[in-house]
Amino acid sequence: MRNIQNRQKMYFNQDKIFKLSRISKLFLFFLLVGFSVQGQNSLSLEEAIAKSLENNYDITLIRRNQQIAEIRNNWGTAGRYPYISASLGADYSLNDNSNDDFIQNRYSGGVTVNWTLFDGFAVNISKQRLVELEDLSQQNTAIVVEGTIQAVVLAYYAVLLEKERLDVLKEVMLLSEDRFDRVDQRREFGSAVTFDVLQAQNAFLSDKTSFLNQEVAYKNALRDLKFLMADNGSVSYELNGTFEAIPVEYKLSDLHGQMAANNKSLKNQYINQNLLENAVLEAKSAYYPSLSFAGGATHTRTGNDYESSGISWANVNNMYGNFTLSYNLFSGGNRKRAVQIAKIEESNGEVELTQMQHELSNKMDNLYELYLVRKELLGIANENMETARLNYQIAQEKFENGAINSFNFRDVQLIYLNASLQKLQAVYNFIDTHTALLRMAGTIIQQYE
Repeated sequence: MRNIQNRQKMYFNQDKIFKLSRISKLFLFFLLVGFSVQGQNSLSLEEAIAKSLENNYDITLIRRNQQIAEIRNNWGTAGRYPYISASLGADYSLNDNSNDDFIQNRYSGGVTVNWTLFDGFAVNISKQRLVELEDLSQQNTAIVVEGTIQAVVLAYYAVLLEKERLDVLKEVMLLSEDRFDRVDQRREFGSAVTFDVLQAQNAFLSDKTSFLNQEVAYKNALRDLKFLMADNGSVSYELNGTFEAIPVEYKLSDLHGQMAANNKSLKNQYINQNLLENAVLEAKSAYYPSLSFAGGATHTRTGNDYESSGISWANVNNMYGNFTLSYNLFSGGNRKRAVQIAKIEESNGEVELTQMQHELSNKMDNLYELYLVRKELLGIANENMETARLNYQIAQEKFENGAINSFNFRDVQLIYLNASLQKLQAVYNFIDTHTALLRMAGTIIQQYE
């Protein structure tokens, strides 16, 4: 018996630690794991979303791309305005003449203007294309914003999920520790055998291992949330949100209507279709003639410095303006083929649009069914949790009274643990589906703005 007791001490270093009162053990536990809230900043879901919208890396990049599209959307980019250039020149030459050597100095300056006055409406078509590209860039920004909001919501609740799991595993671990202490004390008084002590000890070590692993999962989830907020500092956050699922009643027809009006991916496809229509018009513009203007003015000042007579200056001004009307009579069928290809691509775009509408409709139906199922599973998980908790309380009383053995009690304890974890997972799954439903309907920004 003394050898067995020594082995017990070897597992836990000092047996006195497990003889402490329950209050002392709780104090020591909190001291060791360091769950002090000092130095932590409170963080709500709304604050996490706001920080992410301001600092998130993907949002920063996509907003800069949107700025580029806004800058490009200009009549100058489309080709409406003329190109004006200026030039200056200076020439020096020495002429070795048998009659009279002279040095010639020539200074010139000029301005030229090139302007396409008409090019088959290509300027207007190009400008409309730039407008569509800016709209497309705005929708791409909205898509990234929606994705970021969804990711932050899930990451925020993932932290709460891991924290709730940590609390459950802590509770089970402390109960296992308390059970181990009780069995160990009963062994000292001869009312329990060594086998019972070892079984209780194994259960405690298993629960402690799960708790330590869960600590890592919780810290990793918090790091993931900080990454979405682009927060790489040493600030520690204490989430003040409530980990709960609030079921909302939706009508499938209303969700389909919201999706048709607000879904950003669908809006992007509409814009892409407009771009394809513009491409057809642009290809047809090649059949029109083009009218261009080229004009300019130059001033030349020339000085001839003769050895015999000195320098003399001459000024010459020249101005010109030319209008050119051109028409491509034949280009090897390139214009015709370009129009044909553009029309085929436009037709393909219509098919892709119909495909996306059908695909999104199916996804909405599937997501709505999953939402209803997970809402029902949430109720089942809550009921199962309450049943397991009551069963665990009864089993604990019976175990303390000796009505059931340690194996039966451990089975009930594991059932309670699994029911608790399943309930937490059911809550997170429901939040996940609800968030996906809001994004599919295109209303997630309004929900969390």
